[in-house]
Amino acid sequence: MKLFGKIGTAFYNKLNFTNMDLERYNRHIILPEIGIDGQTKLSKAKVLVVGAGGLGSPVLTYLTASGIGNIGIVDDDVVSLSNLQRQILYKTCDVNQIKAEKAKERLLENNPDIKIDIYNTRITSENAITIAKNYDIIVDCTDNYDSRYIIDTASKELNIPMVYGSISKFSGQVAVFNYKGGKSYKDLFEEKPEIDENDASRLGVLGVLPGIIGAIQANEVIKIIVEISGVLTNTLFLLNSKTMETKQIRF
Repeated sequence: MKLFGKIGTAFYNKLNFTNMDLERYNRHIILPEIGIDGQTKLSKAKVLVVGAGGLGSPVLTYLTASGIGNIGIVDDDVVSLSNLQRQILYKTCDVNQIKAEKAKERLLENNPDIKIDIYNTRITSENAITIAKNYDIIVDCTDNYDSRYIIDTASKELNIPMVYGSISKFSGQVAVFNYKGGKSYKDLFEEKPEIDENDASRLGVLGVLPGIIGAIQANEVIKIIVEISGVLTNTLFLLNSKTMETKQIRF
């Protein structure tokens, strides 16, 4: 095989990667920070994504392309026409279709070798532990405070990291909570605001912003799995897409 030569291919195939896998993930494998060991970790990882909307679309797309072995999708919504300005997983013909089902269909077209489980429900305090206990990482791609506190509680109780993302108007933020003894979402945001400042339906949001923030969330997931340093634990990353200024706040 041209990518690795005869010796390299024989060696890698002992690790249960097919020739197509080696070609698909070649740009990962040739990175010293990832390599075959890192790609193997990605293939064995189980990641739960809560919310398949603006943030969920890029997160799911990149995690699927990266070869995460098992992805769970929690979402109880249907595709609406107003979603299409920013939710890049969906097409006009998907309007009124169940979002989690259409997301799974589209993602498997990209990478049919991974496993995708869908939960066509809203995350609640009653079901969060039951769903999340089967995964290694929870990615918060929701758009409301109530869900974030529920995800944070489940993440802390199960001792698995929570990769948080939030967007509003032209601004976005990312952080990793409950990672290796790090702080929780509730440690940073002790009380829920009376007015949800992240309500896109009321305040609006720049269409490309969830793509930027969602990609950063996916980046953090991959870093956690492969064990690359610099994870945003105890750190809030802030982006202003108008000025392209970024800031990191330690807490």
